[in-house]
Amino acid sequence: MAVPKRKTSKARRDKRRANWKLAIPGMVACPQCGEFKMPHRVCKACGTYKNTEVLNVEA
Repeated sequence: MAVPKRKTSKARRDKRRANWKLAIPGMVACPQCGEFKMPHRVCKACGTYKNTEVLNVEA
């Protein structure tokens, strides 16, 4: 059975755990209305995708 030869220090342990933060999702501006949206998705504000109206959004 594998047993560690030395105790892992708190600094080494915490350096390993430092990369677990959440990433902010990438946002792009809608070419029609300018609202920020997720890429490759329908705009919730105006209902367009690739300059085509997909949803009928009543404002």
